[in-house]
Amino acid sequence: MGTVVLTAADIAAAAGGRVTAGDPAALVGPIAIDTRALKAGDFFVAIKGERFDGHAFIGDALARGAAGVMIHGAAALVPKAEVPTSPVVVSVGETTRALQDVAREVRRRSGARVVAITGSAGKTTTKEIAAAILEARYRVFRNKGNLNNHIGLPLSLIELRQGPEIAVVELGMNHPGEIRTLVGIAEPEVRVWTNVGDAHLGYFESPDAIAEAKAEIMEHARPTDLLVANANDPRVASRAEWFVGRVRTFGIDVPADVTATRVEHRGLDGISAELHTPLGDAPLRTPLLGLGNLANVLAAAAVAVEFEIPVSQIVERAAALRPATHRGELTRLPGGITLIDDSYNSSPAALRQALATIGAARGCARRVAILGEMLELGAHASRLHEESGRAAANAGLDVLITVGGAPAGVLASAAIASGMAPTSVTHVRTREEAAALALERIRPGDLVLVKGSRGIGTDLVVDRLKAEFA
Repeated sequence: MGTVVLTAADIAAAAGGRVTAGDPAALVGPIAIDTRALKAGDFFVAIKGERFDGHAFIGDALARGAAGVMIHGAAALVPKAEVPTSPVVVSVGETTRALQDVAREVRRRSGARVVAITGSAGKTTTKEIAAAILEARYRVFRNKGNLNNHIGLPLSLIELRQGPEIAVVELGMNHPGEIRTLVGIAEPEVRVWTNVGDAHLGYFESPDAIAEAKAEIMEHARPTDLLVANANDPRVASRAEWFVGRVRTFGIDVPADVTATRVEHRGLDGISAELHTPLGDAPLRTPLLGLGNLANVLAAAAVAVEFEIPVSQIVERAAALRPATHRGELTRLPGGITLIDDSYNSSPAALRQALATIGAARGCARRVAILGEMLELGAHASRLHEESGRAAANAGLDVLITVGGAPAGVLASAAIASGMAPTSVTHVRTREEAAALALERIRPGDLVLVKGSRGIGTDLVVDRLKAEFA
């Protein structure tokens, strides 16, 4: 796999545009869409969004040393007198679509094989696990952070110019049609569908509607393409039968191509099981917490099998895994306090799994949970928070603090109605109040779970706890 060199003419050709100023043979360096992060020599793409228009920042981009810009056809540049250099200008019909077209061209020219992952939960973790295992034998690229939408994914794929052998990317969505667009850009040889849950349910009529949107991961497949599908999820398994390419299933204690049997929960030390794959069997042990993460490991193992990673290397890499930031990180603080930081995001299904994990934990003085409101649930919010409150009570919590608006209050009330003492449950509106209350309530020996949607900001609670008890 070699590097991909792009010129201004290449950019214009891929995007169906033209070079209207500067040298068409000029090499295009890193691509930027935000002038705040732009470095001298970068190529600036003026994206027009719902709340901003990058064309308003062209002058700023050039003043910062941008070597070129991509603009809508009739967009005006700042006067040349204000520009320190003679930039390349590529004029296209629409810059977001052009960025996607350029990314697809780079993806094709790179020669990299692309693994694309979608699902209601576990996308990022599965991506990180799969990349970690594949790195045993290959040069691997994975998209960073949450760059998984119609702009972030193209920016990621353009990085394939550096010549990796495999790209592992996640595809996010909260509306129908979005996965279809992303699949059309990435053209993956391997497609992974982790599950169907209730995340983003506010944008859909039902979980079945979510499943239909997620099923777009199967579209435009070639007969040689592979779908890695969750055999434990009926909505995934039933739709996987429609796939025109090959299917490899994964699951826990169910018939599947890659399975885990004899599962043993080791409390806060993770999970062990017997791994069965088409390449052989082996004992599996991972420090990641909960059955959800075990399923993520199995999905990644199914991908690794496709790339002929030996089972010995799969289990070796699985044993060395560590959670991504704010995604189930376990920290042991002074005073015997154990903190599970799962503050990156939340959904009812993911919350149930997290509560089950701390409910099964042993050796702690008390179980404490600080739970943020789960967003994007629409008309289902009250019902799902009520169900989560019952799950919190059933987990044997000793202290519960809920954070956010009315749905978080419903969660607290449901926990009390399900048996928690009213003095043990408190609802607050803000993350600052939650942090202050947590510092008052937490004692040495406690096991503490912090989980919530990003918009609620429960990561502040984590930061305050670490600072106070460090």
